[in-house]
Amino acid sequence: MNQPWLQNFDPLGNRWLSTLAAAIPVCTLFFFLAVRRAPAWRAAVYAFLAAVAVALAVFRMPPVMVAGAVADGLVFGWFRIAWIVVAAVFVYDLSVESGQFAIVKQSIGDISEDRRLQVLLIAFAFGALLEGAGGGGAPVAVTGAMMIGLGFPPFQTALLCLIANSAPVAYGGLGNPVRTLVAVTGLPEPDFSAMIGRILPLTTLVLPFWLLRVLCSTRETLAVWPGLLACGVIFGGIQFLWSNFMDAALVDIVGGIGTLLLLAFFFRKIWSPVKPWRYPGEPSVSKSPLDKLTVGRILLAWSPFLLLAGFVVLWGVPSVSKTLDRVSWKPPVPGLHMLVVRTPPVVAKPYAEPAVFDLSWLATPGTGTFFAGLVAGPLVGLSFRRTIAVFFRSLARLRLSLVAIMAMLGVGYVTRYCGMDATMGMAMSHTGVLFPFFGTLIGWLGVSLSGTDAGSNALFGSLQVITANKLGLSPILMGAANSAGGVMGKMIAAQSLVIGCAVTAQVGQEGALFRAVIKHSIGLVLLVGLIVVLYAYVFPGAIPSGHHYW
Repeated sequence: MNQPWLQNFDPLGNRWLSTLAAAIPVCTLFFFLAVRRAPAWRAAVYAFLAAVAVALAVFRMPPVMVAGAVADGLVFGWFRIAWIVVAAVFVYDLSVESGQFAIVKQSIGDISEDRRLQVLLIAFAFGALLEGAGGGGAPVAVTGAMMIGLGFPPFQTALLCLIANSAPVAYGGLGNPVRTLVAVTGLPEPDFSAMIGRILPLTTLVLPFWLLRVLCSTRETLAVWPGLLACGVIFGGIQFLWSNFMDAALVDIVGGIGTLLLLAFFFRKIWSPVKPWRYPGEPSVSKSPLDKLTVGRILLAWSPFLLLAGFVVLWGVPSVSKTLDRVSWKPPVPGLHMLVVRTPPVVAKPYAEPAVFDLSWLATPGTGTFFAGLVAGPLVGLSFRRTIAVFFRSLARLRLSLVAIMAMLGVGYVTRYCGMDATMGMAMSHTGVLFPFFGTLIGWLGVSLSGTDAGSNALFGSLQVITANKLGLSPILMGAANSAGGVMGKMIAAQSLVIGCAVTAQVGQEGALFRAVIKHSIGLVLLVGLIVVLYAYVFPGAIPSGHHYW
C-alpha cells in the first residue's frame, strides 16, 4: 500500500498502439458528441467510463489511484469550474428577474443597434474582461446570456461566444496559464508573457473578421471593416504592450476595459455603419425622447455585471486571495499524493505528482460571483428571499450541465495521472523539424482535453521545453506555443460546449455545436501554428531571451 507507481507511456510495447489506446476516451467523447449526437452529459459519462477502463486495463494504474484521481477531479470540477458557471448564470438571472436587463439591452443599443458591432462589444471586449478576471466558464456564460437577452438566436450566440473566448484565454484568471508554465518549467515569467504577447495579437487582428463572418455574409462583414480593424488593433495592441512591458496578470482586464471604452467612443463619435445590420425580418430599434437613459439608470442596470467583474477582480488580487485561502482545506488525496511518478522523457528527471483536494470554497472566483449576486439582488429591487429563490432556480436548470462538467474533469484527471496525456503528447513530439507546428497542436489537444489553458500548460509545458532543447529550438517559444495554440482548443472543450448550451437553453445540442465549432477551432490553431513556425525559423531574433525586449 502507498507504493510509488511509475507512469508507463508505452504500456503495450508499441508506441502507436499505446497512443491509440490513450486516445480512446477522447475518441469516445467526440464519437458520442459529433456522430451519435448524444447530449453532452451522456457523452461525458461514456468518455469518463472509457478513461477509467483504459487506465485500469491498459495502463495498469492501481484501482485506488484511479479512484483518487477521479475524486480529485470531481472536487476541482465543482469548486473551480461548475460553481463559477452556476454563480454567473445566477447573476444574469437576477438581472432578468428584476427587469433591469431591458435597460442593459437599451444601453448597448444606444452605442449601436447594429448586431455586428454588438458582437464585438459583448462577446469580444466584455468577454475578454471576464476571462481576465476569472476565466473558467464565466465569459461564455455571461456574454451568452446577455446576447440571448438582446435577441440573438441561441445556437449562433453559443457559437459566437465560444469563438470570441479564444485570444484572451492565455492570460485568463489574472495570468494563471502563464504562472503555470513558469511552475512546470522554471523559466522566467516575463519571457513567457512577452512571447505569448507576440503570437496572439497577430491572431487578434484576424479574429473580429472571423467572428463576424460566422454572423453574416462576407459582404456584410467587410462593410464594417473600420470597426473590425479598430477592435483588432486596440485589443491586440494592448495585449502586446501590457504582456511585453508590464505583466501577465492584467493583460485581459486592461485589454477588455480599454477595448470596450475605446470601441464605444469610436462607434459613437468617429465612425458608424451607414445602415445598421439586423437579422432578416427584425425591426429597427425605434427610440423616443422619453427613452433617453440617465447615467444613474444605466449604472443601476449594469450593477449586477459590474459587481460580478469587481468581485472576481477583487478575489484575484494576490493579498485578498491569500487571505481567503486561509479557510481553504487542502488535504492530500489518500493513495495518490506524491505516489504517481512521471518519468523521462516527458520530464527531465523523475517527478512525483502532487495530488491535493482543493476545497477552496471561499477563495474560488465562483464564491466571489455568488456574493456579487447576493449584493446585486436587493440592489436591483429584489427581496433577499426572492434572490435566493432565483439562485435555486438557476441551479436546477443547470443540473445536467453540471453532470457533464464533473464527468469531463474526471476524464482529465484520470488521463493526466495515468499518463495517457503524455503518451498522446509524445506521439506529436517525434515530428523533428515540424515540431514548432505540431507542438502548437499539442497545446490545442491539451486544452480540448482539460478545458483550461493552465491545465494544458501543466500537462505539456515541461514536454515542450524538453523537446525544444533536444531539437535546438527556443524553449520559451515552444512553452508559449503550447499556451497560444491551446487557446484555440478552448472552444471545443466539452465543458465549454456544455456551458454554451446551458446558458442558451439548448441542453442536448452539444453535438451539433461541436460540429459547428470544430472547423473554426482547427482553422485558428493552424494559423497559430504557422505564426510559431515563422518565429522558429524566419524571425528567431524576435523571441525574448533573458528579459530582452524589443
